[in-house]
Amino acid sequence: MGTLNSTLSSLLSSINQEISAKEQQKIRDSIVSSIYSCAEEIARKAAHHQTDRKFELDQKIDNIVTSRVFGIPIMLALLGVILWLTITGANYPSQLLANSLFWLEGQFTNFFMMVGAPDWLHGVLVLGMYRGLAWVVSVMLPPMAIFFPLFTLLEDLGYLPRVAFNLDRYFKKACAHGKQALTMCMGFGCNAAGVISCRIIESPRERLIAVLTNVFVPCNGRFPILISLSMIFIGGLGATASSTAAAAVVVLLVLLGVVVTLLMSWLLSKTVLKGEPSFFTLELPPYRKPQVGRILIRSLLDRTIFVLMRAIVVAAPAGAITWILANTYIGDLSIIAHLAGWLDPFAVLLGLDGIILMAFILGLPANEIVLPIMIMSYLSAGAMLELDSLTALRTLLVDNGWTWLTALSTMLFSLLHFPCGTTLLTIYKETKSLKWTAFAALMPLGTAILVTFAIAQFAVLLGLV
Repeated sequence: MGTLNSTLSSLLSSINQEISAKEQQKIRDSIVSSIYSCAEEIARKAAHHQTDRKFELDQKIDNIVTSRVFGIPIMLALLGVILWLTITGANYPSQLLANSLFWLEGQFTNFFMMVGAPDWLHGVLVLGMYRGLAWVVSVMLPPMAIFFPLFTLLEDLGYLPRVAFNLDRYFKKACAHGKQALTMCMGFGCNAAGVISCRIIESPRERLIAVLTNVFVPCNGRFPILISLSMIFIGGLGATASSTAAAAVVVLLVLLGVVVTLLMSWLLSKTVLKGEPSFFTLELPPYRKPQVGRILIRSLLDRTIFVLMRAIVVAAPAGAITWILANTYIGDLSIIAHLAGWLDPFAVLLGLDGIILMAFILGLPANEIVLPIMIMSYLSAGAMLELDSLTALRTLLVDNGWTWLTALSTMLFSLLHFPCGTTLLTIYKETKSLKWTAFAALMPLGTAILVTFAIAQFAVLLGLV
């Protein structure tokens, strides 16, 4: 008996060694698939009498929203509607919030003058730190307060698993996990929230791929640049452009971000994170009536406030540093002007200029402050500010040498460049690795440089600028 067991054990060991890792994965996938098929058959036989009109209605809806013909177009249409609602709905509350916060800034200024505080202290604390916080809060809070509830509504309704189902085959071809589609969607509101949501992916390798590529979908901090430039440059729309046109351009940029996400996921899985995609068994839940109270609590408290507080932590020192650089002079020029001049030769190769590239670097703590820094630098002002209309912004940019190529390169660089400080902090907390956090910053930066360089040089070669 002992000899037989030893022989069988030896035989099984030799068979296991001959089976490749890929074949082992296929065997595991087949076993899991068989288990679920068997369980589904048992459940169907045991509960066939419970089949009712609701189940049949769910099936009919799924035949449409998960079909190869209509599934992707419906997803894009819903994304466009959500973006349109976010863009349109955030305009007024964002302006109202900005007016309130900057009125409070005036009161702080009056207080500093009353107590005789030195100008540099007022500059660092009020014009730098507080004004930076005011921009981040006024720009981030309204869109997040709209986007996250809408996203949570789709989640509570039961639609998001259908999104994962529709995109699963694309992510599997990229050797990534189907659940990455859900984490990518969360990144539209905030990349930091998208990184946190990667916890739903069981495989450490595929979870890391999702974490590293989440930055390629634009967060609400990058929407102001994308929307503003699309309205005033793409097609010469001008300040009277409709929110619908702006949303359409942003949707195209989002599609590009998704393509880059898939491409980079594939490259990572074939290089530094080699491996086969794990089996993704997705049970589509029934559609259900959303619980509005629960949605508001989850989206506003668990997501919006959480992300906003992290952004505030990194934006406060950024505002102070920006003011110091803008008001510290070496010769006749501020440090910001010196930095812009030093960066200009390289930036021109990317279709940008030194001020644009410097604004992105100084905007590392929070993407929301990139555009105010850019405007401040062009106007040689000592503090972050915003112009009162898109027409004034267009005039300022054109007067400083902007062309359609500058606008396109800036939008692409904004879409693809390194994550903000909040996201990098979140990546470190999730991975516990400085190496992967640094890689998460350098990999998208390299991608942004390559893409903008190729487009800029191609345009110059064809004589389009």
